[in-house]
Amino acid sequence: MIEKFNPATVHEPPGYTHITISSAGRLAHLAGQCPLDLDGKVVGEPGDFDAQTDQVITNCLAVLEAAGAAPADVVRSVIYVVSPDSAQLAAVWDRLNESPLAPAFTTASTLLGVASLGFRGQLVEVDLTAALP
Repeated sequence: MIEKFNPATVHEPPGYTHITISSAGRLAHLAGQCPLDLDGKVVGEPGDFDAQTDQVITNCLAVLEAAGAAPADVVRSVIYVVSPDSAQLAAVWDRLNESPLAPAFTTASTLLGVASLGFRGQLVEVDLTAALP
């Protein structure tokens, strides 16, 4: 069971919850999913946040399924975006929340603008923890 709530003593968050409590006995800690295709190449033209976000979504769904979990089983997410622009971070957040992966972002979530990520040209990465049913 996953319990999500926001205490009245802090601000109302935009779509996620401040606190997620899982009574699951097992957690799957998934590696940060990058915008890499099956050949290990970063997708999209340089600067293509949409293509990279879409590939990250595809990869997240694949690793969740392989772990025996679904987006609704995610208890924690961290989203990294290479940009200092809050509008760009919001655009990636919106794209994630318009995808089949969206239930993953209703729990404890953090969205960060960062200077760089591990692969040359990489703009987006998503790190997930799921409670296994």
